[in-house]
Amino acid sequence: MFGIGFAEVLLIVLVATVLGALFTVVPFWFIFRKAGFHPALSLLMMVPVVSVVMTFFLALVEWPSLKKSDGFTGR
Repeated sequence: MFGIGFAEVLLIVLVATVLGALFTVVPFWFIFRKAGFHPALSLLMMVPVVSVVMTFFLALVEWPSLKKSDGFTGR
């Protein structure tokens, strides 16, 4: 009678997915933009294996925004 049905479970999963995507994409949107890359690359952070690759990409590649500024490379 008061059991949780398929529609309620689907709604909970949908809300959790949207919140998880927002908490993942929004911070990386700002990080990519400040690094000098296109912010839409943050959408790739929702793909599991690609998110690991993009994290290493951000850590290891030279940022275009640093090339424009004082030339500090972080090394």
